[in-house]
Amino acid sequence: MPSISKANREEVLEKAEKDLAAVRDQHISRLVKELQGTDFWKLRRAYSPGVQEYVEAATFFKFCQTGTLLNLDEINASLLPLSDPSLEPLQINLLDYLLGLADLTGELMRLAIGRISDGEVEYSERICQFVRDIYRELTLLVPLMDDGSDMKTKMDTMLQSVVKIENACFSVRVRGSEYIPLLGSSDPSSFLVGVSDVEL
Repeated sequence: MPSISKANREEVLEKAEKDLAAVRDQHISRLVKELQGTDFWKLRRAYSPGVQEYVEAATFFKFCQTGTLLNLDEINASLLPLSDPSLEPLQINLLDYLLGLADLTGELMRLAIGRISDGEVEYSERICQFVRDIYRELTLLVPLMDDGSDMKTKMDTMLQSVVKIENACFSVRVRGSEYIPLLGSSDPSSFLVGVSDVEL
């Protein structure tokens, strides 16, 4: 999805909705047709990365559209029309949904930083709270998950996203509007310089 702002919100969301429908109708539909009638759960590792990307895109679109989270039941309900009604429908499992959700937080971090640059601090703070809520809920689930899942690694990345959004929002509140032009600059006084190297 191109960069979204107040000025182009409707146009970007309209294009994103069409793009998401095209991905569902072309790629996810093909996956459903290829896996129908098989023990598709056994083949999960082969298609999981693509499904996670789809979950990330669908949840990001829903957040940009409504400010809410697209849940697993809603995603799976949208896939039902792609399936042959006489066969078991392909459904996204909880792990792939959670892994896609973990990736969503990186997109939301970029959106929050961009919105701060546009002077929309309150919107960025709402994004920050939303990402914090996702992180908090997932920290309760991850200890119960299989050690082989990628979730533990993604949790570290998610925490970095939370910290980056919090730091950006905090800096704007403390330093005020003088801070906004510094976002992304190489100015040594900018808190963003070297953020990727921070050890958490």
